[in-house]
Amino acid sequence: MREPLIIAVAQPVVLSHDVTANAATHAVAIRTALARVVVFPELSLTGYELDATAIATDDPRLAPIVEACAETGSVALVGAPVKGDAGDCQIAMLAIEASGAAVAYRKMWLGMTETDRFTAGTAPAVLELDGWRLGLAICKDAAVPQHWADTAALDIDVYVVGSVKGADESALQEQRARRVATEHGVWVAVSSCAGSTGGGYDPAAGRSGIWAADGSVVAQAGSETGALVRATLR
Repeated sequence: MREPLIIAVAQPVVLSHDVTANAATHAVAIRTALARVVVFPELSLTGYELDATAIATDDPRLAPIVEACAETGSVALVGAPVKGDAGDCQIAMLAIEASGAAVAYRKMWLGMTETDRFTAGTAPAVLELDGWRLGLAICKDAAVPQHWADTAALDIDVYVVGSVKGADESALQEQRARRVATEHGVWVAVSSCAGSTGGGYDPAAGRSGIWAADGSVVAQAGSETGALVRATLR
């Protein structure tokens, strides 16, 4: 029988283009969360800056996050631009743990302004951890029922989203989380950027949360930067 999974969603202060400062802030959040999984917003390492330089998985600036994960036994799901296999650039979710970083998922459904710089990922992805299957999504993915269905078809337990939304979209973000939960019978965890993060999101929505499979809210943050909430999944 698998053990319960403690998952946290964070909405740290994000400084545009400052990977060093953002990595340090991520590390603080990981140590504070004391969770097996800590989820961060879309492009959390660079801010929502579509011209941000791609980050390699062996970038030494990720060291504070790796160290924090080693100390806490956490896996951090972090937003970053990365290079694709063809040398293009993609919006990704990195899985960072004590052994280092790896690209866990590449965003499939891009926003219109994102297509000028980024290419879309081609397949849904699952991160398996301690017997739990985490389906991964980035922002607009969570607005697309096809993405929900294709990811849920991989036999997931949790739909995990790193997001950036405007303050006027917070209610819509919550509505979509409830729909995913109830239509597919899975937990949903959304890390939603708060504060100012580039791309015109000033302020961003915040309101990160965790929803049970019946659509009920188990934990939810406000709109402030620095907030973090967590839940134990059983």
